[in-house]
Amino acid sequence: MLIIVAVITALLVWVIWTYNRFIRLDNLANEAWSGIDVQLKRRYDLIPNLVAATRAYKDYEQELLTTVAELRNLNGQPSQARAESETRLSESIGRLIALAEAYPDLKASEQFLELQRALVQVEEDIQYARRYFNGSVRDWNNQVESFPSLIIARTFNFRQREFFEIQLATMREAPKVELGS
Repeated sequence: MLIIVAVITALLVWVIWTYNRFIRLDNLANEAWSGIDVQLKRRYDLIPNLVAATRAYKDYEQELLTTVAELRNLNGQPSQARAESETRLSESIGRLIALAEAYPDLKASEQFLELQRALVQVEEDIQYARRYFNGSVRDWNNQVESFPSLIIARTFNFRQREFFEIQLATMREAPKVELGS
């Protein structure tokens, strides 16, 4: 009888420990997503200034501002649709920044250069936050898929999470190579 009680107690301890691990991993993934969301909002806040700096050069900003407004209203968890929207926004930002190449006055503008530097910094921060989030999701998914914890995952309806992959505007820039004489 003592052996049966010990086995049941050990099983119960394992269930509690595994469930608590799921909760911890869920909280880490939620916190990581919050970090991405903060960086994306910082990027959204830069875009109107970037558009204003380029306004005199091209009537392109309305589409970009509409996209930003739509994305600001998308809250919640990451999804494929959110990643696609963010990538579309990055493409628009990339086209806007490419205007600087066509207009030397814009390229030389201190305001535009400062905004471009700030955008590069924000996008680097987004990359760091995305890597942290995807690492948290990887740990979560490993726990959901691994035996014997998958028994607890199925019992409590814990499902795999999606990774968050976006293409950033600064990733599209070709590296500048200068050869010395």
